[in-house]
Amino acid sequence: MSVVPLLWRNMKWRYHNAFTIVMTILQPMLWLVLYSAVAGQTMKGAGISNYTAFILPGLVVLVSFSACSSGGIMNYLMKAEGSFYRILIAPVPRAAIITAQILEAVFCTFLEVGILFGAGLFFSVRIASGFAGMLLIVLIVFLTACFLAGLTYTISLRLPNEVIYETVMNAIVLLAFFLSTALFPADTLTGPLKIAVNLNPFTHVINILRGLILQGEIDMDGLARIVILLFLLCAGSFYFALRCLKREMSL
Repeated sequence: MSVVPLLWRNMKWRYHNAFTIVMTILQPMLWLVLYSAVAGQTMKGAGISNYTAFILPGLVVLVSFSACSSGGIMNYLMKAEGSFYRILIAPVPRAAIITAQILEAVFCTFLEVGILFGAGLFFSVRIASGFAGMLLIVLIVFLTACFLAGLTYTISLRLPNEVIYETVMNAIVLLAFFLSTALFPADTLTGPLKIAVNLNPFTHVINILRGLILQGEIDMDGLARIVILLFLLCAGSFYFALRCLKREMSL
């Protein structure tokens, strides 16, 4: 079980760099507290009674992006101190290195998502689908975080330094967040914007999470589709991360 010591090593890094948790949760918390309070006044006319509950699924995706992106920064810091290359020459499977980093990012994501949901309680956010819905939310967040952790790990291995990495990740996060239904319903969208929003996989993740939070009934067909999509995205991101890591070993 080479994954366990590698995971423990990554978690110790996170513990000694706890500011990464504070920095990645700060922006979503500001959206949750400030933006929902301001924009919620105008959204009541659009039939959205609790705008905080409405935008919470989008903020879950945002915090997942942020938490997983910080795992890429970990790679650059470990490269600078040399520990990254020491792991590469260690007798451990390459897949175990990636799995450990992905799981650490997933744990960090769940910590921050838990903080968001805890804050949401003060704004009367409740999960309408009950305990079953809560378990499904955990599953979707887990798969989303696995995909994003694999994606950010791959990008961090392909880009030369953390400055370029942060610039690229900020661009990806902004596109994925604003070209989705994170902040507004997509019912009135038309033309190319509607196509772009519908092509964004995170739109469908957000819609499923929103349905579980706001609606008592569970859309099993939509849920099955998004779970299959996330499984495929997880497999693809893991595959490309493994290829990039093997390329690092050959350099």
